[in-house]
Amino acid sequence: MDPRGSILLVDDEEKILKSLGRALRDEGHEVVAAGGAREAQRLLASRTFDLLVVDNRMPEKTGLELIRELASSTAEGERPQIVMMTAHATVESAITAMKLGAFDYLQKPFEVEELLVVARRALEHQRLRTQNRYLLSEREEEFDHYGIVGRSRAIQEVIRQLELVAQARSTVLITGETGTGKELVARAIHDRSAQREMPLIKVNCAALPEGLLESELFGHVKGAFTGAVSSKKGKFALADGGTIFLDEIGTMSPAVQAKLLRVLQEREFEPLGAERTEKVDLRVVAASNRDLRRMVTEGRFLEDLFYRLSVIPIHIPPLRERREDIPALTDHFIRKHTQRTGKHTEKVEDAVLEAFRGYDWPGNVRELENTIERAVVLSPDPVITRREISLLGVTEATPVGLPSLKLHQNVDWVERETITRALQRAAGIKKDAAELLGISQRALSYYLAKHHIE
Repeated sequence: MDPRGSILLVDDEEKILKSLGRALRDEGHEVVAAGGAREAQRLLASRTFDLLVVDNRMPEKTGLELIRELASSTAEGERPQIVMMTAHATVESAITAMKLGAFDYLQKPFEVEELLVVARRALEHQRLRTQNRYLLSEREEEFDHYGIVGRSRAIQEVIRQLELVAQARSTVLITGETGTGKELVARAIHDRSAQREMPLIKVNCAALPEGLLESELFGHVKGAFTGAVSSKKGKFALADGGTIFLDEIGTMSPAVQAKLLRVLQEREFEPLGAERTEKVDLRVVAASNRDLRRMVTEGRFLEDLFYRLSVIPIHIPPLRERREDIPALTDHFIRKHTQRTGKHTEKVEDAVLEAFRGYDWPGNVRELENTIERAVVLSPDPVITRREISLLGVTEATPVGLPSLKLHQNVDWVERETITRALQRAAGIKKDAAELLGISQRALSYYLAKHHIE
């Protein structure tokens, strides 16, 4: 799939702007045209672009001068890819532009297809650069407890426990409500262990029916059951030497529980249909949002397995019990999603933060992140206000004192309502509505078609 992106096209000749702009838009790109370098500077200061295509010879300021100023005032990772258009007599200027960081140049006259090819390559390069920057930031987060954010006593205790546990190879049972960050803790344990160079294999036990889960965990040989046309390695075999993370372990059937107990006791298992036994040397980290102790009492979970799993128990508190972490988490998710989206969101206004503190967050940290991500994508301004949060399906319930929130869980409703209100504010003009939302017209067209909005 060819990359799509936002392109700033700069040339003092109107015919060139129109013809090249039309060709780039036909490819699905968002194109903003500027008739000179000063107008281009204003646009570059007001928003982000993935690609700058600029003519060199212009009356008020040359393309090279624009590129030189951009290079001196902006870090490489924060500026668009640059392609210079130049006549034969000024090819040396284009080479200078490339030394300043330009991606490529086109020598006039050129075919429109040449521009389209160069633009595709430049946008792909920009996409990879953005991904690399995001991965580097994720890597930095790993050294800061792998994204486990918070200074509350409860979360600091979780961090202290996982750092101690990581050095041993004991089995760990992580408990906590949905969305509290159990997988983050499991990853942190693995990545701080001596086995961090070995694989971390994740299995969501709730996502697979019983028959498939057994095959997924232990593998099978050809002909073990109908449809087993070839042998398959199970997750335990793949995780040998490393860590296996079993999420939602409380959904396992008694039969699979018994097989898992054998693995924990004997460190061996048999693939389905096999007569041989396979040995494994790995750490098991399990997680559950259910009360496994109660399930043991009710006879729905093997008592021996429960005690084998909970050698080292780690409980992650819900977000409502560590509200003091909400400001830090909010800032963390704004930084994370501005890097992903290229938006310039800086913070939430104080009223929003107070509302966040007063809400119970039944979906915990995951719900807070989803709320921030939607707000970053849909907010047109650097500061997220109560208006944007309201557009996301959040309503004020108390007119006096701290505002409380009721988050709407229907994402389709949220999208439809947001798009509809933006169109109303823009008097039905799609281009203006897209600008209000901070998304491309192509993205707006997608949402209009998705929700059948006329």
